[in-house]
Amino acid sequence: MTTLPPTSCAGHPLIWGERTYVMAIYNATPDSFSGDGRLGHDSDPATFAVDAEAAGAHLLDVGGESTRPGHTPVSADEELRRVVPVVRALAAATTLPISIDTSKAVVAEAALAAGATIINDVRGLTADPELAQVAARAGVPVVVMHDIRPDGRGDLVTSVVRELARRLDHALAAGIAWEQLIIDPGFGFGKDWRENLLLLRRLTELRVLGRPILVGTSRKSMIGRVLGLPAGERLEGTAATVALAIANGADIVRVHDVLPMARVARMTDAIVRGLPQEAPG
Repeated sequence: MTTLPPTSCAGHPLIWGERTYVMAIYNATPDSFSGDGRLGHDSDPATFAVDAEAAGAHLLDVGGESTRPGHTPVSADEELRRVVPVVRALAAATTLPISIDTSKAVVAEAALAAGATIINDVRGLTADPELAQVAARAGVPVVVMHDIRPDGRGDLVTSVVRELARRLDHALAAGIAWEQLIIDPGFGFGKDWRENLLLLRRLTELRVLGRPILVGTSRKSMIGRVLGLPAGERLEGTAATVALAIANGADIVRVHDVLPMARVARMTDAIVRGLPQEAPG
């Protein structure tokens, strides 16, 4: 796999190519598609952080607004009410980098002040014109996602690459450093389940953009369509997509089921990246 320069992340540099980073999801929402929203968590944020780190997570991702199909948008005030206390509690309980999953500049700024060190924008810096400036001033890593229907001008993957390139250019123009940018092809966003499968199969083509790749396939509907299973029964399907994503170039996998997916990532890394040099145990 191609080795990229490290990304600075508040004292936790992300070293690309050595391993796959596992990002654990904390949904501070009542209506997550996967059934793990805030009302479904059986542990408080501090316990979640400790358990996720022990299970093998390298990063934590907090979101306060559902992006599932048919979701109800929430106000900035409500999103702030949901995420800021969670970010603060996570930051007090662990030294793992914390990502704030938001498209609102005011939410990102407050979360960074509370202890977040990464911005993860599913709208790819297109929804709020101020968010790119917030990220540039903070100097934090930014995940730029593709979330729209392919433009219809030819090949699906070419369309995704073209749009991500445009969004990267926008981020650079706003003053975000090249080394701080991460791309996400947006599985489940603007693409049907067949297109998602094709995108995963051809994920390695996104390497042309020269940035680390984050993949979020955990419990997604494409798995449900193939296996005919509800979100809570998609563990094995998620494992297959995580392993193939890593084999096809993913640098970060965003997951709900941390322990089994961390094991999948470690095993796949051992095959794909030639790790570890000595088997543990």
